[in-house]
Amino acid sequence: MTLEETAVSLEALGNSTRLAIYRLLVRAGPDGLAVGSIQAATEVPHSTLSHHLHRLISVQLVEQERQGTTLICRANYATMDRVIAFLTAECCADAERDGADAA
Repeated sequence: MTLEETAVSLEALGNSTRLAIYRLLVRAGPDGLAVGSIQAATEVPHSTLSHHLHRLISVQLVEQERQGTTLICRANYATMDRVIAFLTAECCADAERDGADAA
């Protein structure tokens, strides 16, 4: 994942409503949740919820599938893992070098 791709993903999660929706979907696991269940849990009006879901879908953090008349939303764990991996890939990389410089 590139710096730009990660920034776009984090920007989408930078809204408290979208972050709450995303955390709800992460907790739901691979079965996901129906849009109606997300709406009931978050108390976000349908039109507003639709906007937030589309934003998360556009950056591939959420996937949506129609099952009959029900829309099921799921967290895209592969994208989530790539964002987290990008953020932690160089954790403490300079700490050892800085410690060696001080010696």
